[in-house]
Amino acid sequence: MSALARLKELGLELPNVVPPVAAYVPAVRTGDLVFTSGQLPMAGGAMAQTGLVGGPVTPEQAKELARTCALNALAAVDALVGLDRVVRVVKVVGFVASAPGFTGQPGVVNGASELFGEVFGEAGQHARSAIGVAALPLDAPVEVEIIVEVSA
Repeated sequence: MSALARLKELGLELPNVVPPVAAYVPAVRTGDLVFTSGQLPMAGGAMAQTGLVGGPVTPEQAKELARTCALNALAAVDALVGLDRVVRVVKVVGFVASAPGFTGQPGVVNGASELFGEVFGEAGQHARSAIGVAALPLDAPVEVEIIVEVSA
């Protein structure tokens, strides 16, 4: 089943590509790899939620926001090369704006990782980093970037 068909089956729709907020592009292809820029949890042209995780943003809310970031990353890949050309998800990097003492970054970034598994099955299994940071652009709680392998 194609990735786009699987998204539809899951009741999900790719959003419009989030326009860059600085001097970069949403995704770049080199060879058989596509690298996305960090994607924030933007929905309908606005930040879905702001603040630190483990503070005003709960880990459960942040996990859902990471899923939104992952959908935005897939939209960037789709706009560049077409989502159905993805062979596998290679690497996921998740940044979590963390309140002091919060150490649940892996659980938050699971929101993105689980989505990739749902969409791509075994090809959605990937290497990953989950990093806690003091702040993210626009006061976002989560940011996700991905590297995917694509067919020629």
